[in-house]
Amino acid sequence: MGFELNGQPLAVDRPFTDANGVKYPANWLRLSSAEDKEAIGITEVPDPAPVDHRFYWDHDLPKRLEDEPAVDENGDPVLDADGEQIINKGLKTEWTAQQKQIAGTLLAPTDWYITRKVDTDIEIPAKVKQYRDEIRLTCGLREDQIAQCTSTEELAALLTNPAQVYDEATDSMVPNTEPHILPWPEAK
Repeated sequence: MGFELNGQPLAVDRPFTDANGVKYPANWLRLSSAEDKEAIGITEVPDPAPVDHRFYWDHDLPKRLEDEPAVDENGDPVLDADGEQIINKGLKTEWTAQQKQIAGTLLAPTDWYITRKVDTDIEIPAKVKQYRDEIRLTCGLREDQIAQCTSTEELAALLTNPAQVYDEATDSMVPNTEPHILPWPEAK
C-alpha cells in the first residue's frame, strides 16, 4: 500500500512537508495511525498491479508481437557484420522457439532408443514411438496456437491461462473454457 498527499506520492521512511509547510520526520508514516494520516489529508493508494515482463515492457506497453526489421533513428536499416538487415524478434517468434526447446527437452530422455535402433537395429518400443509422436504433434499445435494470436493480450492469456480450472459445483478440476495452450503429453 502506498500513500499520497495532495495527489503526490509519499515514500515511507522519507521526511515530507505538507501544503502548509509543516515538516514530518522520516518515520511519521510508519508510526502514525490511519486517523492521523486522514487528518492531514493523506490517502492510501493500492500498489499497482505487477507487470508480466514476459509480455509487457510496462503497464499498457505491450512488447512487439511480430518480427520487424531493425532500423536506426533515421529509419535506415541496421545491418549485421555480413551486411544483412537485423530482424527484431517478436513475441510469437520467441514463444515458438521456446516450444521447440521444450519439445527437444521432452524428447531427449528417449533419444537413446533412436541411437540404439541405428546402432543395433533393436526396435523402438511402440509406447516410446507414440510418446515421441505426441510430443512432436503437440509442439506443432502449440506453435499454431501461438501463430494465430493477433495481440499481445491474446498471447499472454493463451500462455498463462491454466488448462484446467476448479469447478465449485462438482468440486473438481474441469477443462478451462478460456483460451489456453495445449498441455504437453505425459511421459509413458
